[in-house]
Amino acid sequence: MNGLRNASSGSAGKTAPTILVVADEVLLRMALSDYLRECGYTVVETSDAEEAITVLEANVPVDVAFSDIAMPGSRDGFGLAQWIRRERPGIKVILTSRSAEAAGELCEHGPMLAKPYEHADLERHIRALLSSSESRC
Repeated sequence: MNGLRNASSGSAGKTAPTILVVADEVLLRMALSDYLRECGYTVVETSDAEEAITVLEANVPVDVAFSDIAMPGSRDGFGLAQWIRRERPGIKVILTSRSAEAAGELCEHGPMLAKPYEHADLERHIRALLSSSESRC
């Protein structure tokens, strides 16, 4: 685990939403995580699905999980999204891949982000998910 860093919150007593960033490409994960922290989010970074599940099983509060689909290990991003939906249904999920057709069964409102994506597009997507009370992911 690359660590947990708190983002500063604009209002006292209110915690920033926490984003779990799951990506095996360390430089991309770090750049995205730094950007999200600059946007005011708390970010937890993991390099694969199993590490992400370990974080979630430790009851680290997470609002949105952002994961690449293609990752090394025994579980890919789809497997992680299925685990989250079953075990932590309150966490919203955004998956990313070069092939954007696949996530319909896991997320009804299309939280799939095709690569390449701009960091600002992801941040807008996160904001929309956090403000949506109807989204199941």
